[in-house]
Amino acid sequence: MIRVRVEGLAAVDDALGQLPKRLAKATLVRVAKRRLQPVADKANALAPDDPETPAGLHTSFVVSTQLNKRQRALRRKAVRAGEADKHFAEVFAGTADPAGLQQEFGNVNHGPQPMLRPAWDENQGEMLDGIGKDLWTEIEKSAKRQAAKGTK
Repeated sequence: MIRVRVEGLAAVDDALGQLPKRLAKATLVRVAKRRLQPVADKANALAPDDPETPAGLHTSFVVSTQLNKRQRALRRKAVRAGEADKHFAEVFAGTADPAGLQQEFGNVNHGPQPMLRPAWDENQGEMLDGIGKDLWTEIEKSAKRQAAKGTK
C-alpha cells in the first residue's frame, strides 16, 4: 500500500468544512477519482500482451471507493491493528483480479512484472500537483450548488 500525505491544504480543509459532510465527501471523492484515473489507465496499458496472460488484465486496474470482500477484511484488520488509518473519504486504485496481483508481484512460476508501480511513478507528480487546484474548483462548484438549493 502506498500512502500519500498532501500538506499545506489547510484553507481547502476549512472550505470543505463549510460544506455539509455528505457534499464534502462527494467533492473529495470526485477529485481523487479524476486524479487517480490516469494511474489506472497507465497500469492497464502496461499489462503484458503475453498469450498466457489473462485477456481481462488490460482492464483489471480500476479506481473505486469500494474494495472486494477480501480487501475489505484486510483493510479492517490493518485499521484495528493500527497499521492503517480510517479516513473521511477513501479512494483506491488497483486490481482485485488475482491474475493482476500475480503479474504485479510475481509468484513461484515467474518474476514480478509491475504495472501499477510504474504507472504511479509516472503520474504521481502531476496527480499530486493538480489535487489542490481541482479541490478548489470542485469546492466552489459544490458551494454554488448548495447555495442554489438553499434559495429554492
